[in-house]
Amino acid sequence: MKVAIVGAAGRMGGRLIQAVLEAEGLELTGATERPGHPQIGIDAGLAAGAGELGVKISDNLSAVMTDADVLIDFTFPEVTLSNLKICAQQGKMIVSGSTGFTPEQKALVEKYAEQIPVVLAPNMSVGVNACFKLLKEAAKILGDDFDVEVVELHHNKKKDSPSGTAVRMGEVVADALGRDYTQVANYHREGMCGERRKDEIGMQTVRGGDIVGEHTVYFIGMGERIEISHRAMSRNMFARGAARACLWLEDKSPGLYDMQDVLGLS
Repeated sequence: MKVAIVGAAGRMGGRLIQAVLEAEGLELTGATERPGHPQIGIDAGLAAGAGELGVKISDNLSAVMTDADVLIDFTFPEVTLSNLKICAQQGKMIVSGSTGFTPEQKALVEKYAEQIPVVLAPNMSVGVNACFKLLKEAAKILGDDFDVEVVELHHNKKKDSPSGTAVRMGEVVADALGRDYTQVANYHREGMCGERRKDEIGMQTVRGGDIVGEHTVYFIGMGERIEISHRAMSRNMFARGAARACLWLEDKSPGLYDMQDVLGLS
């Protein structure tokens, strides 16, 4: 399967290139960066420290996608939507790890997914997706007797808060408990805010340094506490998950999928 990568000269782009090169059945045929980027025209393999590959970084995604089957996109919602439009026009698949979509933007993603296969996941780590499964089961077992709090830590360059992974964890727990996440998520506690509501799910954010990503969900009862945590020690696992998603998409019909589908956990 022929793969193109957006943001090929960035930190994540380099890891994605390495993951594609290591994955049996994938071939890197395209790489892009934003117009005006200093590494436009540079070999993508050299930019990633993987040696010369004969694939130059371009600023023209439409041209790049003519020779690719699937696009890997770890950018931002506005960029992802633009890339989805191009992929839909050309009938190409896309794997995206972008986060921070508004409900309106998510609706646009769903519309494009009616035309092409799309994997959209806030976190492509196998371990994180195993945590989603564990959280669902834990919430069902513990029920309403345990308070739920989600705490996430990321580097100081991350733009969205809380992280897409933290939101998904909150959504998984809320769904398992029969709650509407949008109604029970509590992002702010300050001053005389009153007692904690029984049904709320607290969402706490920490930003600093170069933390790749840490997430902990606390189930807190009377006299006991259960913690389900995931700590990312490098970005390589996200890249490997994206490569795995590309291979999984090969024979899929148009639709919106996530990593739970890719891993057979849905």
